[in-house]
Amino acid sequence: MANILIADDEKEIVRLLKIYVEANENHVFEANDGVTALQILENESIDLAIVDIMMPEKNGYEIIKEVRKGRYIPILVISAKVELSDRILGIDLGADDYITKPFEPLEVAAKVRAHLRRAGAQETQEKEQHQITVGSLILDCDECVVIRNGNTCALTKAEYKVLELFMKQPRRVYTKEQIYEYAWGNEYVVDDNTIRVVISRLRDKIGSEYIKTIRGLGYRLENYE
Repeated sequence: MANILIADDEKEIVRLLKIYVEANENHVFEANDGVTALQILENESIDLAIVDIMMPEKNGYEIIKEVRKGRYIPILVISAKVELSDRILGIDLGADDYITKPFEPLEVAAKVRAHLRRAGAQETQEKEQHQITVGSLILDCDECVVIRNGNTCALTKAEYKVLELFMKQPRRVYTKEQIYEYAWGNEYVVDDNTIRVVISRLRDKIGSEYIKTIRGLGYRLENYE
């Protein structure tokens, strides 16, 4: 059983999501404002958070930033803000998924299962691995950071998973579908904008020369020394 936080100022949405999330034998904590959500995150052992962006007192972006200062948990954003800039900001701050309103509750429940499953598998995997080295890049699997020429850069969950995939088999071309399946799971589809944002952020952190776009196919990691 997992502890799930659902934070949204619309009580009807919280009640609706609670029904579907608890159907998978999870325990739900409810919040209708950002301050209450942060108090729950500080005082309870939360395994995954679903947060709205537009909430009173503290918004969802502020919650993401606070959570990312501590231990990692998956964060799913549900918002009526549908502009690309809003999605990019959420992902850049560390959200693992961005779901726009109106949404299908069954899809949200499926995404919750997928993120919880991956978080558990990732925890097990990281205990077994330590580092992956490709050229001058070192991926620290314990700390979820990348080291290049002695400089350390923190990675979001999505950035870490995509870079891990590339570094396991450098110079292999990965299609968008393969990247989706590895980094976000195969129960749902991530849009092209999301993958482009993650690739762009990785290029900023490790150098644009490392990740090459193969037109019409996908991406690959170049094995630079």
